[in-house]
Amino acid sequence: MTNNVPLAPNMARFRASDGTSLAYRVDDFTDPWRTPAIPVLLLHPAMSSYRRWFGWLPVVAREYTCITPELRGHGASEIPGEDRPLTLERLLADALELLDHLGVEKAHVVGNSAGGYIGQRMAIEAPARVASLSLFAASPGLAGTQATGWVARFQRDGIERFIRETIADRFPADQDPGFLEWFPKDMGRNDPAFIGRFVNHMSSRNWAGDLPRIQCPTLLVAPGAEPIGHHGLYEGMRDAIPNAKLITYDGMPHNVGDAVPERCARDVLAFLADLEGKGTQA
Repeated sequence: MTNNVPLAPNMARFRASDGTSLAYRVDDFTDPWRTPAIPVLLLHPAMSSYRRWFGWLPVVAREYTCITPELRGHGASEIPGEDRPLTLERLLADALELLDHLGVEKAHVVGNSAGGYIGQRMAIEAPARVASLSLFAASPGLAGTQATGWVARFQRDGIERFIRETIADRFPADQDPGFLEWFPKDMGRNDPAFIGRFVNHMSSRNWAGDLPRIQCPTLLVAPGAEPIGHHGLYEGMRDAIPNAKLITYDGMPHNVGDAVPERCARDVLAFLADLEGKGTQA
């Protein structure tokens, strides 16, 4: 026997309405004698998995039950074939079907980067299921950003090399070197063809005109040095969403959810505590 082989998370599974097998976890370290609060649904970025929440879950799951799906084609979830459409609407359906599977009426939705695209559409299309929305580096779509050129680079160089070559767009220079070595390798585990489909679709979408339909309390956390698009996108979101609060992480590149996960988690908890204090939590 050896102790140096990492154990994989024990994922549960459910089958989406189109037959795709999707993985998820539920983590809960709240006081067992407390009345359960509305759970938190954590939606990860593209090229990601449950492991990307490693710095968040010890903080958030101490206060709230956390539901953490792995998006179709990511992590332990099935990679659907091209006969199954890959659209934002399908990803939204996956999230809603998971809540149905777990018997959850509504959740506090936290979306990181592309996970925030799903969160926004959930608040727009299924507002009764969203108690609040917290978005980290998640603009209203990728249309018109540098992402339009990513797929050609995936195909030419592979995902791991692409991430290594764009690491400065994602993390500050003083990031832990061990993390900077692990991160591209973890991203490189993804299937390039599927990620190409994912990015191509997101690069075709922009729903800025729908943002006023988001009626739930919304926290926007923006990288101050956003290289994918620009910081002004988040200011526009704050102005368009009726009940939105914007926090800027000055000088930070895109991947705030990975670079400073504990800070992000604490900002979510402070936001939710403020809602409870105002009596606005449903």
